[in-house]
Amino acid sequence: MSTSSRLVSDAQSSDGMSDTGPEKRHLRVGFIALSDAAPLVVAKRLELGHEHGLTLELSREASWAAIRDKLITGELDAAHSLYGLVYGVQLGIGGPREDMAVLMVLNRNGQAVTVTPSLADAMTETGDLRTALASLGRRPVFAQTFPTGTHAMFMNYWFAAQGIDPLADIASIVIPPAHMVAAMEEGGLDGFCCGEPWHAVAQARGLGRTVAVSSDIWPNHPEKVLACRRDFVTRYPKTAQALVRTLLSACRWLDMPGHRAEAAGWLAEPAWVGAPRDLIAARLLGDFGRLSGRHALLPVSFFDEGVVNYPHPSDGMWFVAQYRRWGMVGDEAVTGAARTAAAVNQTALFEAAARAEGVPVVSSPASEVLCDGNAWNAARAADLAAYVDGFAIRAKSAG
Repeated sequence: MSTSSRLVSDAQSSDGMSDTGPEKRHLRVGFIALSDAAPLVVAKRLELGHEHGLTLELSREASWAAIRDKLITGELDAAHSLYGLVYGVQLGIGGPREDMAVLMVLNRNGQAVTVTPSLADAMTETGDLRTALASLGRRPVFAQTFPTGTHAMFMNYWFAAQGIDPLADIASIVIPPAHMVAAMEEGGLDGFCCGEPWHAVAQARGLGRTVAVSSDIWPNHPEKVLACRRDFVTRYPKTAQALVRTLLSACRWLDMPGHRAEAAGWLAEPAWVGAPRDLIAARLLGDFGRLSGRHALLPVSFFDEGVVNYPHPSDGMWFVAQYRRWGMVGDEAVTGAARTAAAVNQTALFEAAARAEGVPVVSSPASEVLCDGNAWNAARAADLAAYVDGFAIRAKSAG
């Protein structure tokens, strides 16, 4: 090798541009103060990125809107993100449009719906959510965390499954997860849907009661994802794969005996979630307390031998279907949903990272029955227009 070639090679190595290592070694990764940010916190506390040539700098953000904006501007390289946030940005709903990427699923299940104690009592007495809401004598107010996010779509689905039109009968407002408890305390809020530990905190303080968990709505649903702009994957493919390998290691660690309890202590620290450790640990370990009625009490799942983490394109297509159902997009989004999902969900990159980590590649999505009795599976995804048309309650503009 000539002297000049050697200098170029050395410069590339020092800049993280070697043939074998990641192109970019220092990554700024955003997260929201939630228990399901655990894979990122574990990855940082144990410095799991070092094995793959990465140093992670975690940035706690105040809201999902901040995550969106900082991903778009490049202030964040990647983020712990609502699945629906990625698809909302991709489709240009309610904000700037940008080509986005889902690198992997970080968790399934683990969200909930909490209502005021008085409304919870009314639900128990009447046995019917619609009747209980009517007893308020006004339009109920429920909070979710982002207009295109998981919680907004789950809450809409849950209401509609019980004969309630979420667009006409419910006032929906956006509140960041960590502010939900304060909003309940201030009054004027009848319920909310977000991630833990804020339901556990509201219940412990006597401000609310959890009446449904998200696995009641869609068992084993996809929840948070590792997201980035698509040009990040194009520019730094080795870095993106190294990041997926790092987070797969963290998810696997969380499934090992005793590790979630340890992680709960880390999450309780002010830098991460800043809620009582016992409240984080309880629901992280699947203890929801006593819930009346029938519930699919599936705990948050981070790994499950790789079943959790595959970024199935059909998962993204479910969100597109719900956006059409509620009049947020037109028919063209449904027609192009398979192409959109194939571009957003980085299946080839994930498979390469999983194989490098010795993680089984589970590429066939499971069929699940949601709370209204409707199944979601590959066949439904293949005929998305018919799936949307099958809903009795939907926006007038959706059919």
